[in-house]
Amino acid sequence: MTKLTHIDRTGRVKMVDVSSKPATIREAVATGAVQMKKETLRLIADNRIPKGNVIETARIAGISAAKKTWELIPLCHQLNLTAIDINISINRNNNKIDLEVRVKNAGPTGVEMEALTAVSVAALTIYDMCKAVDREMVISDILLTEKRGGKSGEWNRKKIKN
Repeated sequence: MTKLTHIDRTGRVKMVDVSSKPATIREAVATGAVQMKKETLRLIADNRIPKGNVIETARIAGISAAKKTWELIPLCHQLNLTAIDINISINRNNNKIDLEVRVKNAGPTGVEMEALTAVSVAALTIYDMCKAVDREMVISDILLTEKRGGKSGEWNRKKIKN
């Protein structure tokens, strides 16, 4: 049975001690989507949402969220992130906005939670800015797609065999 790293031998929750782990380059990629009405997507693409530029505001929100993940998720470490790249694209064929976040650092622990938090908050920001015109939007498919670095090495969702 796998030992739980966030529980001590008496069953109490703890933050994992990573002080003896070597710093390595770590990277994680997370994706998500916001499904919406065709007209809502058109308003976003034409930058006509009354609250402002939805895409750029979501990008800023995602960057900020990645940097604050340690304040939101109780057992996450405060990390010195070295790169946050947020790709937001309009998918007219499926009436949705696709999000991809890539986070990187050089440290003793991974950045998966930072990537997932960034994509989640970016999607929530899109919802918040557009809810006045479309309350039926659906945030979905938030998932980790890749990670590399550290003892466990590389993992890629696309390479998983079903």
